[in-house]
Amino acid sequence: MNTTQTNSHGCGGGGTCGCGSKAASVAQQGNKNAYPSIGTPTANDAAAFKQSSANIAPETIASINGINLHIAGLRPDEESLRELAYTELLRQQAVTAGLLPRENVLEAPELDEAERAVLESMVDAAVQVPAPTDEECQRYYDARKTQYVVGQAVHLRHILFAVTPGVNVQALSVHADKALISLLGKNVPVDLFGKLAAELSNCPTSTQGGDLGWVGPQDCAPELATTLFFQSEVPVGLGVQPRLIHTRFGFHIIDVLERREGKTLAFDEVCERVAAQLAMQSRAKALHQYMTLLVGQALVEGIELDAADSPLVQ
Repeated sequence: MNTTQTNSHGCGGGGTCGCGSKAASVAQQGNKNAYPSIGTPTANDAAAFKQSSANIAPETIASINGINLHIAGLRPDEESLRELAYTELLRQQAVTAGLLPRENVLEAPELDEAERAVLESMVDAAVQVPAPTDEECQRYYDARKTQYVVGQAVHLRHILFAVTPGVNVQALSVHADKALISLLGKNVPVDLFGKLAAELSNCPTSTQGGDLGWVGPQDCAPELATTLFFQSEVPVGLGVQPRLIHTRFGFHIIDVLERREGKTLAFDEVCERVAAQLAMQSRAKALHQYMTLLVGQALVEGIELDAADSPLVQ
């Protein structure tokens, strides 16, 4: 494995490589030449593009009950298209309920602020959830006490084996495991971790022995935060962790150098926050059910949306 770095790899926080550490940002700024430039397209590239373009099927126009969501040739990205679809579903539902006037249109109209307010009021009336009880809040808190710790942080260094398009993930995992085993043996040289980081890691911090500095739960990818901070009542110990940590960016060998334990907030200090979290989760579930019902009752073409045909959907 080489040490060429790209800014798409890391632990998932605020650093340039995603690891949430100033060290990564500084390392990358000092290593600008590590990034390959894009070459000038050749005649062969142009021919290949022309051939691939000829094989692309005609674009399908997405629609809700016959109302187009976009014009031909200008299909939005999938996330934007889903947002347009859900907005049009709600608009049509508001028209059916007599909350908005019926319009003779072939394309989904753009809504003004007043019309959007109508949709929000309609959804609020349809999606009502009871406030969580004190007992429910207490149970939620007791099961997730590690989420209510303030001031906790760990001083980390890591070796990242990045999962990139086309990489053999199984072979990469074996390669990472071999490196990990070499760090877990007896009489391991003190400088071995830094040497392996410089040789193998796909993070800009490889030039600093993989040192990420002090990292909190908010500074790293959720998978890493769960392992380091939220996994159980017993915190992760110091030293090289005995297993690879797999995140969306790849496989990490983690060495915990120091830890700040932080303080667990009492239930009374966070009860309102817990209640808000539970209410938000309940409303999100009810809203999802409401929208899947609308989708199930509509003729949806050119886009895939979750649908249900029963109000008992869970």
